[in-house]
Formats: sequence, structure tokens, C-alpha cells
Amino acid sequence: MMKLAKKFTAAALIAAMALIAGCGGGADRKAAAPSGEKVTLKMAAHLPASHPLVKAMNDLKAKTAEKSGGTVDIQIYPAGQLFNDKNMNDALISGGIDMGLNTVGRWASIVPAMDVFDLPFLFPTYEKIGKAVDGGLGAKLGEQLEKKGVRPLIWADYGFVQFANNKKEIKSPEDFAGLKIRGYSKYSAETIKALGASSVTMGSGEVYMGIQRGTIDGQTSGTTAMRDRKMYEVTKYLTITNHGCPEFLLAINDKSYAKLNDTQKKALNDAAKEVQDAIRANAKNEDIKAMNDLKAKGMDVYVVPENELQKWRDATKATWDQFVKENGKIGQELIDICIK
Repeated sequence: MMKLAKKFTAAALIAAMALIAGCGGGADRKAAAPSGEKVTLKMAAHLPASHPLVKAMNDLKAKTAEKSGGTVDIQIYPAGQLFNDKNMNDALISGGIDMGLNTVGRWASIVPAMDVFDLPFLFPTYEKIGKAVDGGLGAKLGEQLEKKGVRPLIWADYGFVQFANNKKEIKSPEDFAGLKIRGYSKYSAETIKALGASSVTMGSGEVYMGIQRGTIDGQTSGTTAMRDRKMYEVTKYLTITNHGCPEFLLAINDKSYAKLNDTQKKALNDAAKEVQDAIRANAKNEDIKAMNDLKAKGMDVYVVPENELQKWRDATKATWDQFVKENGKIGQELIDICIK
């Protein structure tokens, strides 16, 4: 009789455990919000609230709220209120923040393949950038990011970078000889050296004074940044090369993403796609407007003709080889994707 009771008790316990498992008590399902439950996501950005990309993040907030029926609230903290560009990515990976908007240059210290965006003349047009990040490039970099516990939401175009200086008009690579040019990243510096100039490292906030004092002769940067920082006051010559395209990346922590139910995930992803498309279109327009604004402020603007760009590519090709050497197989794969 005692043996029968023990068997019955054990059978009942197994049945109860099976019933609990069958009701979906897994950790992943518990993490997702029940239908209609509100989820708050905190986003860090080091750019000021007035910056076009932060304004675009406000659009993301509004669109996500609308598409989710008000159940997803994105709280945006611009101007480094929570984290700056240097410590934001570590906070995002560790879960100290749910979402972060940062440069791919900052991500390159964690995912070295991100340096691909700074390879000179890899992307000739915005359309090529869009095709790459919407396709194989975005997918492969996304895989690298997901290994770190984050996933990309928006690849945000920031505008092509150009060359500006106060010494002479630059129309060919040979004209760089003797110039001291400030770069903004590892591969922008390598590009400057490949063109025959000396590369100088300094913070973006030091560039204006550096040119004014003669510490440097010029810089490579986007035209919007040149205009907004009043570089037309200290530089005379602008050469439009479109040689690099530093992107910003909006990413979300995987565990934060898992808090969303399927409806909320779709709302966030759909809103992100709409905002990404709007940023892309606006960046192209801003590039053109900023160039015209700089011209109106007195800068001499030279646009390198399409049929002359090959000699610029030839002069800087060694940077591509260096990227492949440092990144191995994935480095070559990324270049192949981009040049298709």
C-alpha cells in the first residue's frame, strides 16, 4: 500500500510539472510584456537636442508610440546626460541603458569591422550606402553586434566627408604635399597620409583654433559640421570628394528588446525603418545645402569630376589592403559586398 502511494505521488508530481511546462513558463516568454502592458526604453545620445539626428529620434519615439498603441515609451537623453560617446557602448552592452545612438567609429573599438565606413571611396553614392546597409553589409555587421548582446535598429547617414584647408586649392592627390590635415578616425588619418599630407590628431572642438593658429592647415569632415562650426571663417578651399561616410548607429540591448511582445517589436522595427529612410533622404539634401551655404560664405568649392576619381582611389587603395590585413576574411567579405 505504501509503495502504491509513493508511485501515485511521483506520478502526480510529474504530471503537475508537465502541465506547468505546457503552459509556457519559459524565461523568454516571461520577459516579454503581456499584450497592452507598457514598456519604457531609455535611449542615450551624446549629440545635442537640436541636432537633426536627435530630432529624428524624437520622430522614432512618436512613431513607435503610435504604432504600439501607446505601449512603448522611448525616453531620450541627449547631450550626454546619461552616457557620452566614449562610455555609451559599454553601457549598452552591459544593460546600463536600453538604447544608444553613437558613431560607428566608436563601435570600431568593439567591432573592428565597423571601420569599413571610413575606407576611402568605397561608397560612391548614398544609394550604394543604403543598398549595402540594407543588405549584406548590415547583416554581417549585425551578426558581429549580436555577439556583443546588441542589435542594430537604424543605420543613420551623417553625410559624406570632404577636405577643407586654408593654404591652397586641392584638385588632385598631388596637391596634398606639405599640408597638415586633421582626421577624425583611424582610417581617415590613413587616407590623409596615403594622399601625401601629414595627419594630425586633435578633438573636433580644437579644429577651428588649430587652423587659426597654424597648428593644422585643414581637416576632413562633413560639410554640415564645417558650416555649423563656422569653418568658413578660417578655411578658404573646399574640395568635394565624398571619400568617406561615417554613419551613426542606433542599437538596442538584446535583453531590452526581449521585453517587448511581438506587436511591440513590430511597431519599433517598422518605425525604425521609416525614420532610417527619412534620415537618409535628409542627409543627402543637407549635404547639398551645406555645400552651397559654405560657398555663399566665401569658400572656393571644387567638386572632383567623376572621371578623375579613379586616381584618388588608386592613391588611397593601400588603406583597403590594411583593413583586410587587420580584419581578415570578414574584412574582404565586407569590401566585396560594398563594391558590388
